[in-house]
Amino acid sequence: MLRLLRLACCLLLLAPFMRAQHQHDPLTDAEIDQLRDTAVDPLGRLKLYIEFARARLTAIDKVRGDSKAADREKQTHDRLQEFLDIYDEMDDNIDNFEKRGDDLRSPLTHIIQADNEFSAKLRALHDASSANPSEATQYQFLLSDALDEVTSASKDHRALFAEQQEAAKHKKKAPSDAGPPDIH
Repeated sequence: MLRLLRLACCLLLLAPFMRAQHQHDPLTDAEIDQLRDTAVDPLGRLKLYIEFARARLTAIDKVRGDSKAADREKQTHDRLQEFLDIYDEMDDNIDNFEKRGDDLRSPLTHIIQADNEFSAKLRALHDASSANPSEATQYQFLLSDALDEVTSASKDHRALFAEQQEAAKHKKKAPSDAGPPDIH
């Protein structure tokens, strides 16, 4: 009996660690490979994150449009969580590229356009879920978080774009670092 009690205690202590190991990665193996190939290319890498986030929102539309889909609420919740995880990872990459001093103006134009698109799709989902609140109970909080995150990040993306535009203007005005001046 004492042995059984010890075993139960050990399992209870290990349960949180076992749960942490089963955390779902929002990216597929193919998506991870694509990201690995663009590790040092801000434009390519950030465009991939946009594509992956867009795919999750498209999957939500698909599930919600299929009246015969089983467990639509859970699938919607899961795709929303994946969208949010991917979007957060994209923001982390933006921060990393910015810290490296990369010029992010081109990627940010794509991201800002995607922010507008994502915001519109999330608002449409919010409006549709308001019409059927019993279905939305599983994902309403997550949807609210996603809307807040995209709204907040969109402001940050616009501010970073403006900062980088301003820095590029000053860089052009600075003397060229092409090499030593000609001495005659």
